[in-house]
Amino acid sequence: MMGVSDRHYRRFLRVLAPAARLYTEMITEQAVRFGPRASLLRFHPAEHQLVLQLGGASPAGLAQAARLGEAHGFDEINFNLGCPSARVRAARFGASLMRDLKLALACLKAMREAVHVPVSLKCRLGVDEQPPEILEELAGGARALGIRHMIVHARKAWLKGVSPKQNRTLPPLRYAPVYALKKSLPDCTIILNGGLAGRAAAGAALSRVDGVMLGRAAQHNSWLMRELHADLSRDKKDVRPAPQTREEAVEAYLPYMEAEHRRGTPLHAMSRHLLGLYHARPGARRWRQGLMAARRPADVRALVAAMRAHETASAMACA
Repeated sequence: MMGVSDRHYRRFLRVLAPAARLYTEMITEQAVRFGPRASLLRFHPAEHQLVLQLGGASPAGLAQAARLGEAHGFDEINFNLGCPSARVRAARFGASLMRDLKLALACLKAMREAVHVPVSLKCRLGVDEQPPEILEELAGGARALGIRHMIVHARKAWLKGVSPKQNRTLPPLRYAPVYALKKSLPDCTIILNGGLAGRAAAGAALSRVDGVMLGRAAQHNSWLMRELHADLSRDKKDVRPAPQTREEAVEAYLPYMEAEHRRGTPLHAMSRHLLGLYHARPGARRWRQGLMAARRPADVRALVAAMRAHETASAMACA
């Protein structure tokens, strides 16, 4: 998610969901090669398993960017064929590249051959008027190249007269083609993305595919990641436990915030990722207002204490 999935957001998600696979924002191959690479590829060791998501349309450029990502310690390289933004569209990559499968597969081949870590694919069902068969064609071509991990946003991308925000809601969700893809490629890991706003929806999808990817749902309701972690790791003894309460989650994140703040990172760059923690809970508005007013980590600590007292009082009142 552009403008959301930065290293601070990922560090907080790791607190909530110790076993989740985390993804960077999509970074263009040119930015990785010629931009401020040290800051673009910076991450905390606790973020592993961590995937570098790349965008571009140059096989050679993407291969070089993938090698740089591998050298920086990323666990996987992901090729984004799903972004519908106007800027990406103008550069003819992201979702636009689904119109040119020959070039898209050439990019994947170059990346696959450039690194030793796994390479994965993220795509849409298709673009505009493309027929349903385009997904199978792309996935089959990727599989032939040795790509075994595919994430499908279960909507088409409408690139004609529709904004990126509208592309998250207007094209109808169609899970059936993704389920069919899993049946046709049983040896591949197929991940469903799009419209999974709660535990029930994610659980239903997990009975048909190998995994689910959450985007805006996790941004707006952070605790959902904690709930899904609990659901998926209930019988796994080797998974690190997650915090039991929202207050514990923030307490676990605060040492990171304090260390980053001492290095000069603005508090808001980190605290903004906590805004959805109390989604649909009593005191949610008070929490958001307190975070927006906070000027130092100590203010967040005081807010956590206030929320803990509020939760305790609410529980006593209910009893």
